[in-house]
Amino acid sequence: MHRTGTRDEWREERMELLAREKELTRMSDEIARERQALPWVEVSKEYVFETSDGRRTLAELFDGRSQLVMYHFMLPPGAEEVCPSCSSIADGVNGPHEHLEHHDVMFTAVSRAPLEEIEAYRSRMGWSFRWASSYESDFNFDFLVSSTEERPLAEYNFRAIPDGERFVGERPGVSAFALVDGKVFHTYSAYERGVDAIWGVYAWLDRAPEGRNEDGYWHRRRGEYEAVTA
Repeated sequence: MHRTGTRDEWREERMELLAREKELTRMSDEIARERQALPWVEVSKEYVFETSDGRRTLAELFDGRSQLVMYHFMLPPGAEEVCPSCSSIADGVNGPHEHLEHHDVMFTAVSRAPLEEIEAYRSRMGWSFRWASSYESDFNFDFLVSSTEERPLAEYNFRAIPDGERFVGERPGVSAFALVDGKVFHTYSAYERGVDAIWGVYAWLDRAPEGRNEDGYWHRRRGEYEAVTA
């Protein structure tokens, strides 16, 4: 049982917390400015993706916008199961992506799975955001989210992976790009806990009475949670 108190005691502590929350908001604004001030790196390699609209280059994924934000969805070729965590993140951006696209920012997910596997899962989940396949492309490897026996990932989340800890599979990430005079620039990437900021369910859980309240891996794909009974 959590400690209890009077309304006056709650308000006093809430005001103290509010001061800290405002401090965090100001820091978040400052970090956002620093994030936007990072140097841009021109993407010189020509990447080609398969999309529902046909083959597209990285520049063409912008679809007329000057900015592109991307979620590296963990879906390798021939996967028997689709990542529940990535699916939860995708649920949170399906819908909001329309607002981004009307604010000069294109959103797309990218996976290594072939397009037909992507489209089958997108249809099953009822998602409308863009989702491109980087199948047979270097893209996922160059942006450090995919690892295979033939092409092991030596670094993830800006840290070298020791030989004994190397893995085969996909890792989550977020990347951002800018398009200027036909040239694409990589502006930002984040991995691991850096993805939390765009994971909508955690923003709500962090404000729930017991917070994230995690005891092991609890995520399920939407529609796969056990029915709640009275």
